[in-house]
Amino acid sequence: MKRVLVIATRQIGDVLLTTPLISAVRQLWPDARIDVLGFTGTLGMLRGNSHIDVLIESPPRLGWRGFVGLVQKLWRRYDLALVTQPGDRAHLMGFIASACVSGLLPEHGTSNWWKRLLLRHAVLSAGDRGDTHVVAEKMALLAPWFTSDALQPRVVVPPASKLPSPLAQQLRAGLIVVHTPSMWSYKQWPLPHYRKLIAALLARGHQVVLSGGPGEQDRVCVDAMLDLGEPPALLNACGALDFNQLVALLDTAALYIGPDTSVSHLAAASGVATLAIFGPTDPRRWAPWPAQTQTQALFQRSSAIQTVGNVTVMQGGQSCVPCGRAGCEDHRQSRSDCLTAISPEAVLAQALRLLETPAFVA
Repeated sequence: MKRVLVIATRQIGDVLLTTPLISAVRQLWPDARIDVLGFTGTLGMLRGNSHIDVLIESPPRLGWRGFVGLVQKLWRRYDLALVTQPGDRAHLMGFIASACVSGLLPEHGTSNWWKRLLLRHAVLSAGDRGDTHVVAEKMALLAPWFTSDALQPRVVVPPASKLPSPLAQQLRAGLIVVHTPSMWSYKQWPLPHYRKLIAALLARGHQVVLSGGPGEQDRVCVDAMLDLGEPPALLNACGALDFNQLVALLDTAALYIGPDTSVSHLAAASGVATLAIFGPTDPRRWAPWPAQTQTQALFQRSSAIQTVGNVTVMQGGQSCVPCGRAGCEDHRQSRSDCLTAISPEAVLAQALRLLETPAFVA
């Protein structure tokens, strides 16, 4: 293969989890050109990745002119297209890009009949109700070209870049990064819980740095914590860092605490001790991938606290956990009783345990 296109048309965290697949492509075909196609604004965690030649951004809504332009740009330019999402548009782009396509299919998709006609190799996906980790699922796209133990999957973080001087000058050894925002309500650990946790960490003399993106929702979640302390004990980095700078911050941290979100995947891959607070999501499929390489199943289906490598996942103890649904009402703005049930005291206990554990070396 001389030219390979990886199609990753989902959110930021899922895009990051394509990096083991991209690295495997580079290992298989060292001299190949590897391009990645994704939605505009979602490819930031791939910038600076040495295994990638070109990032191709496409708006989520193309329109007719946009579609024609993308077809002209991609038409049969690649020897292989790897479709890492089961959606119709991703598969259509794969067909346009290459005569040889390997792609994910939903187990019971109504459009599978025509997608199968376009694929040389198909990997069936049970989606969020399945028990195969998304990293392993994506790696299976290369099954026709390698044996199962030949390639070791590892999530690749973007290269670290210099932190803003005002922030860098205030950082202390042993700092804790806490990420309070979640994109969807059903993944949001209650803000009052975060407040109790952060207050307890500050009372014990730990420096806490609050991370978050530039969006309004992230700022609201972070602003709700700012009255708990003053700099340098409590620092606000929300909206101030790109992903490369965030990696630099994580490299200096003793611990990261956050929800089921893209930054938790980034933290885990960076090698910092990572405490992820999960709700209804099945950790067998979506737990942050530890920094060390793994080929076997990582996490169990149901366990209130489980640790693999530098990653600890906490979940509620209800018998329905993990249901794999979007909260108790199965929509993105739903409540998740299993998240509310995880007490700040329980998270604090795990955080203190991890801080006493010898640092993990990636």
